[in-house]
Amino acid sequence: MKVVLFCGGLGTRLREFSETIPKPMVDIGPRPIIWHLMKYYAHAGHRDFVLCLGYRGTAIKDYFLHYNECLSNDFTLRNGGKQVDLVSRDIEDWTIHFADTGLKSNIGQRLGAVRHLVEHEEMFLANYADGLSDLPLEPYIEEFRRSNAVAAFVAVRPSLSLSGVSFESDGTVTGITYLNDSNVWINGGFFVLRPEIFEFMRPGEELVEEPFGRLIEARRLKAYRYEGFWSAMDTFKDKKSFDDMIERGYTPWRVWDKAGRS
Repeated sequence: MKVVLFCGGLGTRLREFSETIPKPMVDIGPRPIIWHLMKYYAHAGHRDFVLCLGYRGTAIKDYFLHYNECLSNDFTLRNGGKQVDLVSRDIEDWTIHFADTGLKSNIGQRLGAVRHLVEHEEMFLANYADGLSDLPLEPYIEEFRRSNAVAAFVAVRPSLSLSGVSFESDGTVTGITYLNDSNVWINGGFFVLRPEIFEFMRPGEELVEEPFGRLIEARRLKAYRYEGFWSAMDTFKDKKSFDDMIERGYTPWRVWDKAGRS
């Protein structure tokens, strides 16, 4: 099943990095976040990727064109460094389509630009390129397959750092509610889509606004609630949180490690 990844945003809230590299290329350990996401999908058997490029897309192209497997695999060095024997490999069975979808395009426009690559599929996967999860993917896909939905997304709890404030007319605060403790769910990405989605889209529209609004009216949009691990890298604080998890050895999104190092 094809996996469309939206990699073209400016990443303005992560400007410490995004002024030099695109957000999907910000490292988590020895590999960028987009690699971790692709590894997650590949582990589930979905290895045909469509990267919707935009801002600094050449950095993503260059990374894969000069991919160094030694950074995330064990290897043996022989003959004074002239021979490298890899114990295992990362991406030899991946197919990656690189599509320039515009510098300032929104998500809907980026998806429309790669329509020709997915419109003949029974269904396809799509995602933002800045979030990771340990979501069991196949049960989610199977539930979608049995439904009549055109699109589905994973609904997750907001970060503990997000809060809602209530106050009186003069500005006196009467309460602060952390959204994670409320009954609020947000769109966490990890979309499953049928090609019918293009029938609900109009030129220039953002995917989750107008097209999803039409799907809601038609009762063809599903949310899959998930309370397991999910986290996105939107800010420098999020980047540090991922770094802290790596330091502690707490990496729940690395579902491939549960089946042995690969």
